[in-house]
Amino acid sequence: MFLHIDRVNKEFGNQNATNTVLSNINLEIQEGEFVSILGPSGCGKSTLLSIVAGLTKPSSGEVFLNGEKITKPGRDRGMVFQQAALFPWMTVEENVMFALRKEMKKKEAREVAHQYLKMVQLSNYTKHSPHELSGGMQQRVSIARALSMNPKVLLMDEPFGALDEQTRSRLHLELEKIWIETRKTILFVTHSIRESIKLSDRIIVMGTRPGVVLEDIQVKIPRPRENHTQMVAKLEEKIMSLLQSEIDKVVKEELAYAANN
Repeated sequence: MFLHIDRVNKEFGNQNATNTVLSNINLEIQEGEFVSILGPSGCGKSTLLSIVAGLTKPSSGEVFLNGEKITKPGRDRGMVFQQAALFPWMTVEENVMFALRKEMKKKEAREVAHQYLKMVQLSNYTKHSPHELSGGMQQRVSIARALSMNPKVLLMDEPFGALDEQTRSRLHLELEKIWIETRKTILFVTHSIRESIKLSDRIIVMGTRPGVVLEDIQVKIPRPRENHTQMVAKLEEKIMSLLQSEIDKVVKEELAYAANN
């Protein structure tokens, strides 16, 4: 197995009160797979991704990548956040080169940066500052920066969540093209059912409070999936029915909390 999440639990709190965010998460992800983690707000999607990234430690359980236990962040895992998190005082080129320059000479780092900026269709924007770019372009810089480190796994935490629908659709196509070209293993967090179906080989549907795996769904719809609208709609309906009870549970708990406070 390539990426193995073994009996992971995560709790936050202290001796007086504990909140179990993740409960007994077990997943095996094969090399080259595009896997989405889907679920309602508060189900621990981002926490699980942070554990795989090595940014958060599990309360119990372990995560292995290629047989090596993950205990801290590493070059073998590239991270793309919802916000691009670019250095505003650096150009697009310099942002992608930043981590590379620790590993190679400046000339080589620039060549690698340009290779990945070309992949995300930003070759004409290398000397621009982040503030001169749209939100979608900034996210493409962030993707290029993560890919430039040649990670074994690309971790994406709702990377298109803050974008408008048209930009989001365009970046779906670009990300799918990049994945087909590179065959990187991608672990992609989203709350959008349609987005997960459009992009993924597998969809891990999570329940909430605590976060558990409800179902591991293989997406067997041929690509491009825009050509198979009936199959997409059928799978979307199935996932929505899985999530509906979880959404109802969250609403009920929030109403009860509001009534008592």
